[in-house]
Amino acid sequence: MSLNNTTGLIIKEQKVGENDRLVTILTADLGLIRAFVPGALKLKSKNIAATSLLSFSDLEIYQSRDTYKVNSARSKEIFFGLRNDIASLSLAGYFCELLLNLAPVFEPAEEYLKLTLNCLYLLCENKKSKEFIKAVFELKIAKFSGYCPDLIACAKCKEENLENVGFDVLNGVVFCEKCKNDSHISLTNSVFAAMRHIIYSDNKKAFSFKINEQSEHLLAEISEKFIISQTEKNYKTLDFYKQMRN
Repeated sequence: MSLNNTTGLIIKEQKVGENDRLVTILTADLGLIRAFVPGALKLKSKNIAATSLLSFSDLEIYQSRDTYKVNSARSKEIFFGLRNDIASLSLAGYFCELLLNLAPVFEPAEEYLKLTLNCLYLLCENKKSKEFIKAVFELKIAKFSGYCPDLIACAKCKEENLENVGFDVLNGVVFCEKCKNDSHISLTNSVFAAMRHIIYSDNKKAFSFKINEQSEHLLAEISEKFIISQTEKNYKTLDFYKQMRN
């Protein structure tokens, strides 16, 4: 038996039997791992809150063959603010579904964890719009998982001084005003600048820009279309978020 101390965010929970819980944890050092939490659902369990969905916790886990088990857990952040807004909570659920699909398993995932925690904190603080936070998360996680769009130069003529570009969602490239066609999504200069900032800045600076409400809406629409086209998957949690948002 090998004991490990790690810190992670619970992104999925399942009831197992009467009292046990199976959780999927996003950790910085181990990536995605699944672990049993024996007795977690008992009322007097010391692990009940720290292993619940969207809890960020210090965890002592041990591995026996191919199975992880949580020996003890202590909450660092529960994100209570999410529970007060069903739209924010459902958006957090969408983030979790993306992570389950894209985050690495048994490999370091520090960037994924930092990004997710930043987004959850912002949702709780309500200082940025949900569309803004969603767009940053979608574009950043696309970059981390190998679907980074190329926004440096026109994919055809290689022009780097770009304005009024067209974005090819399927191939993740841009075309200058002269080379774009009707199959491309036209980007305003402010939205294009926002996409470049999100993709090429580090996590700490990814949220440090402002655009108007109309541009936010277009940015969120494009980032959503891009992540769906690249992963070739529809997300039920995204559909639920849209219902709750409206």
